[in-house]
Amino acid sequence: MPDEDFPGQRSRLVAGLRRAGYIETDAVERAMLSVRREDFVSGWTRGAAYADHPLDIGHGQTISAPHMVAIMVEAMRVAEGLRVLEVGGGSGYHAAVIAEAIGPRGHVWSVERIEPLAEGARRNLAAAGYADRVTVVVGDGSCGWPEHAPYDRISVACAAPSVPEPMRRELLDGGMLLVPVGGMGVQTLLRVTRRGDSFHVEDMGGCVFVPLRGKCGF
Repeated sequence: MPDEDFPGQRSRLVAGLRRAGYIETDAVERAMLSVRREDFVSGWTRGAAYADHPLDIGHGQTISAPHMVAIMVEAMRVAEGLRVLEVGGGSGYHAAVIAEAIGPRGHVWSVERIEPLAEGARRNLAAAGYADRVTVVVGDGSCGWPEHAPYDRISVACAAPSVPEPMRRELLDGGMLLVPVGGMGVQTLLRVTRRGDSFHVEDMGGCVFVPLRGKCGF
């Protein structure tokens, strides 16, 4: 599939996601139109960059389907200048969409436990122009990443057995945590909003993610 087809495929995909209601806001639409998903996959999967399903990125991990990226970024209620923690960085695509949506005054810290994936994500993000807006770190992010806390938003792209308690404490007041919770089959995407010392939990619907590995995961 020739590279010149990618812009048209991206436009058609985003238009379809908007019609279907996965994309609700102009900010998320602009972000998904701006980020070239083909630059975050390789080999035979590059030709399927704009198919609306997960793609293999190696090491038993996947890049999320575009509609799920849209759901999660919309659920974050993105705004200019947010400080965001992403857990499960993969190839860097989701972090790039978040970075584009929150603008150059915001910043994303993306934690990936598999070093070759983290190295690849750094290269992908640098090539896409986001090296100054996304910091990729290697480690166990299953309990969050206290080094740069507190965060306005925490987005977890892996399924946890329950909401990791340390992540709640890493939220600013008014901050939101998005995390899939459940077993190895279908999970439930939860949005946890901090209100002082209390936390409001919302069910955002079913989803399927790879498991969260680490101290607060599986």
